[in-house]
Amino acid sequence: MAKATKKQALGRGLSALLQDPDNDIQSVQDKNADKVIGNIVELEIDSIEVNPFQPRTNFSEESLRELASSIKELGIIQPITVRKLEFNTYQLVSGERRYRASKLIGLKTIPAYIRIANDQESLEMALVENIQRQDLDPIEIALSYQRLIDEIQLTQEQMSERVGKKRSTIANYLRLLKLDPIIQTGMRDGFISMGHGRAIINIEDTTIQLDIYKKILANKLSVRETESLVRNYNDTQEVEVSPKKETVDETPKFIKKGITTFSEYFGHKIDVKVSKNGKGKITIPFHSEEDFNRIKKLVEGAK
Repeated sequence: MAKATKKQALGRGLSALLQDPDNDIQSVQDKNADKVIGNIVELEIDSIEVNPFQPRTNFSEESLRELASSIKELGIIQPITVRKLEFNTYQLVSGERRYRASKLIGLKTIPAYIRIANDQESLEMALVENIQRQDLDPIEIALSYQRLIDEIQLTQEQMSERVGKKRSTIANYLRLLKLDPIIQTGMRDGFISMGHGRAIINIEDTTIQLDIYKKILANKLSVRETESLVRNYNDTQEVEVSPKKETVDETPKFIKKGITTFSEYFGHKIDVKVSKNGKGKITIPFHSEEDFNRIKKLVEGAK
């Protein structure tokens, strides 16, 4: 308890130092910079502005209230990180949830690590620290990686080193940005998982992507069921009805027109046989019990 009190008092002492206009610190070479930069300082919340480079765009009100309650009870366990802009003015680098929650309960000051960084360094710090520490949704993470590529000019290999993730993991997130925007929104809102998205991305046609997305929602398909649906769809892209001895020499136009629709819906190559009197038979194959149950769900959902 004594150590905590001493640390808090030190932070308040540094805060007073920062409010002295005659000792304004603007670079690491300035007097007393070593006492402030990298240390925990109690800053006035009103002197801190939100970081425009913040990759997180969704903040759950319920989650913020829960965090605010925890801060009110236990205090802020992990300080936020800010960069110094000018005299007594700072900008968030990371910790916006803690900052918002603290304002929610009316705190006047907040413990913060102070850094000095230019805009590009601030953007990189915000993106990297958020990817590492925050529970971003898959699309927000993908957008953060893309911004590191576009605005910081980092390669996937360099990003791998910065965030401690495998290059293949980063590539998988970036591929999600090829999904139709409606599907991306569904992932951000939690209607489907990243696993669903990774399965759907194997189909280039966004119209078909949306069709499969609707089937996932309507039939509550699992990731494995979605993977099977996509795999079977890709296997039926060149669906043709071969003439058989018991069929007419030329397949009727209405069957040619409808067989692709059947195949896309059930995710399998559908076999159609037609006799000379116009009667026929449709065969729907399945490859496993799981596949059978998936088809059953599709039929039940159509009732």
